[in-house]
Amino acid sequence: MFYNVVVNDWGETTYVPTTLGNLCLVVLILVLLFIAAGFLKKRSKKLSAQQLAFCAVAIALGTVLSNIKVISFPFGGSVTLLSMLVICLPGYWFGLGAGILTGVAYGVLQMLFDPYILFPAQLVVDYLLAFGALGLSGLFSKRKYGLITGYIAAVLGRYVFTVLSGWLFFGMYAWEGWNPLPYSLVYNGIYIFAEAVVTIVVLLLPPVRKALEQVKKQIC
Repeated sequence: MFYNVVVNDWGETTYVPTTLGNLCLVVLILVLLFIAAGFLKKRSKKLSAQQLAFCAVAIALGTVLSNIKVISFPFGGSVTLLSMLVICLPGYWFGLGAGILTGVAYGVLQMLFDPYILFPAQLVVDYLLAFGALGLSGLFSKRKYGLITGYIAAVLGRYVFTVLSGWLFFGMYAWEGWNPLPYSLVYNGIYIFAEAVVTIVVLLLPPVRKALEQVKKQIC
């Protein structure tokens, strides 16, 4: 009802959402955004609508940037044009609750547009937990250099769940002579940390850092 079982060109059994499944995912995104609005309202009733709008824009922009893939890997994963940074921004701006819910909503959107699901349980780890972890940037929202520190924490959080997924669900693709866990650590580390390094270099540029800090002052 919610998904079709499809065998792809490599003989893998994948799960592709049906029209009803896609509709449910859209509803889930809306519910998550309303929950995020509840978190934001507790902090600032006056600006909650504006803050929610920024979260929605971050989700939309992150989705667009995730499709600009500098490098794509054969069994999932890619280096994108700063998409992780964009999804980390709501956490940095508005705190942990809004950040995690924004990340989860983004993960649901990724599942809607670019699903790669071999096992139903993988859906939770790869799309909800891994992308939701990008909201960990909110742990450092009030600290000096909080964006860079929060971004690093968010990337590490995503890396943990992505490695877990690779170990549990994609071990059959491990390179010859490699055990699944070391394979997952290296494979996922290559694209996640490659994008992270480029992003941190960009964030260290004074004009970029000052611009993002100015945006935060205006909307928080």
